[in-house]
Amino acid sequence: MTQTLPQTDERPPAREKPKWYRRPWIVPLFAVAGLFVAARLPFYLTFDTGDSIVELQDAFPETHYLMLSGHILFGSIALITCSMQVWTWLRTKHPKVHRISGRLYVFAGVVPSGIFALVVSLMSTVGNDGKVGNVLLSLLWFGTTFAGFLAARRRDFGAHRRWMIRSFALCWSIVVNRVWLVLLLFILLPFEDTYYNGDTDALIQDVAVASIWLSWVVNLMIAQWWLDRRPKHRRGKRPATKVAVNA
Repeated sequence: MTQTLPQTDERPPAREKPKWYRRPWIVPLFAVAGLFVAARLPFYLTFDTGDSIVELQDAFPETHYLMLSGHILFGSIALITCSMQVWTWLRTKHPKVHRISGRLYVFAGVVPSGIFALVVSLMSTVGNDGKVGNVLLSLLWFGTTFAGFLAARRRDFGAHRRWMIRSFALCWSIVVNRVWLVLLLFILLPFEDTYYNGDTDALIQDVAVASIWLSWVVNLMIAQWWLDRRPKHRRGKRPATKVAVNA
């Protein structure tokens, strides 16, 4: 005689989809993006090389400034639309807006800004070690973004999400770079008279190069940790199944 035990459903109840205001990091994210764009973009819309925040090449300052202006203009579009891409409420409630902003991010942000970034990286005055860091950042930004875009075209939305989170991390490295600049200056200034023998330019050069590498390497590591972490909602018990018992 075979007896079938009743099935016990121990699955947790369906989770309610979060409202837009239940993502507390969204408002600060857009606030920081907006403030960063407002603080940087105006200096590169005047067509005056004297307004450049970045040191320009002495041999061709106008060309360098023009390339910087293009990079920052299209990079501003990338920063804003990239932030829209990680907004869960917008993605679920307004998928059309999500798709349009995603295309803007790729073709009006990453493509032109990334091309200008490669040129600017080679023109940079930070030295070869800094140039290598910026070139690698630009290439990885291209690679992760187009991997995510192609995954979406294949309707592989799992891969799309993973690649675009990496792209987001690389895009935001420009903002994080400023944080590293301040932090490294604070750490290294006490060594200006000892290790650097009073050479402020050498100290600033080291800070600039280190911030370039740290800004995108650390961001990418955090993004990968975020992707590899075990989601909390998967830690519950597995639902019970019917078990046949022979008697």
